[in-house]
Amino acid sequence: MSGTAYILEKMDHKPSNFFSFNIRLRGLLTAAGIVASAGTLLGFAGRFSWFLDLFSHFRVQYLLGLIVLTIVLFIGHHRKTAYAFLIFAGINLVTILPLYFSGANMPEEASPALRAMLINVNTRFGDPNRVRAAVLAADPDILVLEEISSLWMKNLEWLTHSHPHSLAKPRGDNFGIGLYSKLPIVEAKVVSIGDAEVPSILATISTPHANLRVIATHPLPPGGRDYSRWRNEQLERLPDYVRSHLPVLLLGDLNVTPWNYHFRRLLARSGLRDSAKGYGVQPTWPSNIPLLRIPIDHCLHSEDVIIVDRKVGGNVSSDHYPLIVDFVIRTAKEGLDAEKDAGKGGRSGNGHTDSHH
Repeated sequence: MSGTAYILEKMDHKPSNFFSFNIRLRGLLTAAGIVASAGTLLGFAGRFSWFLDLFSHFRVQYLLGLIVLTIVLFIGHHRKTAYAFLIFAGINLVTILPLYFSGANMPEEASPALRAMLINVNTRFGDPNRVRAAVLAADPDILVLEEISSLWMKNLEWLTHSHPHSLAKPRGDNFGIGLYSKLPIVEAKVVSIGDAEVPSILATISTPHANLRVIATHPLPPGGRDYSRWRNEQLERLPDYVRSHLPVLLLGDLNVTPWNYHFRRLLARSGLRDSAKGYGVQPTWPSNIPLLRIPIDHCLHSEDVIIVDRKVGGNVSSDHYPLIVDFVIRTAKEGLDAEKDAGKGGRSGNGHTDSHH
């Protein structure tokens, strides 16, 4: 074959190869968009199946992925497919946007701001020194630690100086839990909510203007049919512990995102509000995979608790980032002083309360 003939043959193949590559690329982009669109819809069916429930947690990922695919397909002049994916992106956007708007305003009369902090320390891999540094930097009035073990308890002995009022239930698995407070604990107990038999803490804390009901809890992760059922059962029963004449603050790694059916049901049945409202998506887990990070660490509150700031803390060598919430309690509410005085008749929280049920 002559040199001229060889060159002409290669030129004849180039358009065909480019066309084939273009078809394959479009196919991959379309397939990715179909997966994200399917996940968008399946996430709304979580109440019917534990497996479908898993799709509800990745709204941000669906949104960003579909936006990127829409732009690329528009550039490639595949407008019909791009418009279809843009619709599904819009569905996710509408689901996420409410977190960026808040109806709560600072009341004319409120107690001084208090700070609550939640850290899932990671039983096996967490770093006590980093946890200590994070707590000292944030200086919370109320601290909830999850996944604490007996070894963690030894590493946390310094907390008794800064937070002298506490109740802890360490465990060898990932469901130990502890509540530490600068403010006096009027009463506190450990309870099991649901059949999973993992501990939660119910406490009444005396603040300068009113007693505050604090609930610290950590349902199981939805890693299968049984675990999902136990998690959902715990979320279903939490409203029974929330109902109180006192202001309420609920803190915990709930292993669920704000877009999940069971989370929204918890809010509806308990009357609690999501502290993330007005602060947007603040993902906390998994710390080591940014693209998959979702908000599963939560602070919920009653309407007489007003959130004045909410943020995610720094890396503590756990798979979770800390959650830090500043709040005030409405004081211009009839009966708060009487409720506080009535609560003083309970058991005083001095040092480590040891009431395990």
